[in-house]
Amino acid sequence: MNPKLFWLKLSPPQILTLGFAALIGIGTMLLMLPVATAGREPLGAIDALFTATSAVCLTGLVVVDTATTYSTFGELVIMLLIQISGLGFMTMATLFALMFKRRISFKDRLVLQEAMNQTSVEGIVRLIRRVIIYTFVIEAVCATLFSIRWAFDMPAGQAVYFGIFHAISLFNNAGFDLFGQFHSFTGYVSDPLINIVSIFLIVSGGLGFVVLSDLIDFRQKRKLSLHSKVVLSMSGALILVGAVVIMVFEFTNPRTLGTLDGGGKTLAALLQSVTPRTAGVNTIDITGMRQATQFFIVILMFIGASPGSTGGGIKTTTFTVMIGAVVAMMRGRQDIVLFHYRLAQERILKALTIALLAVLLVLTVAMILSTTEDGHFLEILFEATSAFGTVGLSMGLTPHLTAFGKVLICFTMFAGRLGLLTLVYALGPNKNKELYRYPEGKMIIG
Repeated sequence: MNPKLFWLKLSPPQILTLGFAALIGIGTMLLMLPVATAGREPLGAIDALFTATSAVCLTGLVVVDTATTYSTFGELVIMLLIQISGLGFMTMATLFALMFKRRISFKDRLVLQEAMNQTSVEGIVRLIRRVIIYTFVIEAVCATLFSIRWAFDMPAGQAVYFGIFHAISLFNNAGFDLFGQFHSFTGYVSDPLINIVSIFLIVSGGLGFVVLSDLIDFRQKRKLSLHSKVVLSMSGALILVGAVVIMVFEFTNPRTLGTLDGGGKTLAALLQSVTPRTAGVNTIDITGMRQATQFFIVILMFIGASPGSTGGGIKTTTFTVMIGAVVAMMRGRQDIVLFHYRLAQERILKALTIALLAVLLVLTVAMILSTTEDGHFLEILFEATSAFGTVGLSMGLTPHLTAFGKVLICFTMFAGRLGLLTLVYALGPNKNKELYRYPEGKMIIG
């Protein structure tokens, strides 16, 4: 079949699914090369697949230590996979098209619309231009700050390399680091610069490019869209509540916050509140946390970041709609109203569908892993949720997964990165509107 004809026959969800799968395949083959590992011993296919999937899905879960297993070439492959996936392969294609002054077809605009979670193709190319600019500017500034700080701890060349790698990893909410397995940023738990820059990168990447664009235009327009208002208010509330809960639960825990001073406790609690929003880095030991805190982090990971961002989870807007539905029902109202705007029924049904599919996926994966893996249920649930939310936080189970468990986690990461509805639509259900409606029926609820 003619490749162009094949492209035209595919729906936008199918194109995104195949694109991410192809990127994972390319990454797997590159990581299996002897030059990709520090010892020049080829990495096993399952471990290479897991690492490539984790990088493309912006997760950060690892079955082998990134710092000691991979060579510089292997680390560069991981960094490139993170950057391409964070921007989106269609965004990268658009970048090259703009560079060579090629026309962006309507089909390409539809795929970009699906990738960016937009409701229309209007202004999509302009948004993509901004996405590219924002990404490189934020990463460059924060990489410079990281490099300056780490130049006091390591050779200048290594500090620059670490700065670039971690700026890309954190902004894209990938969770990969070069400080050794399970160490992450624990050596900088009380360092203000590392913590503040890390939080800024994670939050910037997790808000979504539409919100960043809205914020930059605020000085001229003097108003924010409903989407931006919901994302900013819910993100702020989750970060604040998360920091307070972690501070309360871990305040006296000698394995986490108990040995830190007031400033260290605040920074650690704040970062650990931000990082479950799909970033995956940590400055305190996750396994040393109390079970209540670990379960609370599971909830934060499940909610995740915001639409159109580099993060996963059910998204802050979905969570907001769910809360709005509960409040509206308790008050006896028919409409969900946010910031004086009524939400359409289609949006409410979409949020309910995403939330229910996510619960079913996480619980199913957790139940299966409970049978195939050796670990406590909270560890397994934590790992399954981390994979779905593309977070990358781990309680230590991932390196000990069986081959089946690794493949299952790979699928979970893929579903979380792509989006459950996009994956479902890619399987080919009929999205045409029905030409008739059935008579209304009545049933007892609750």
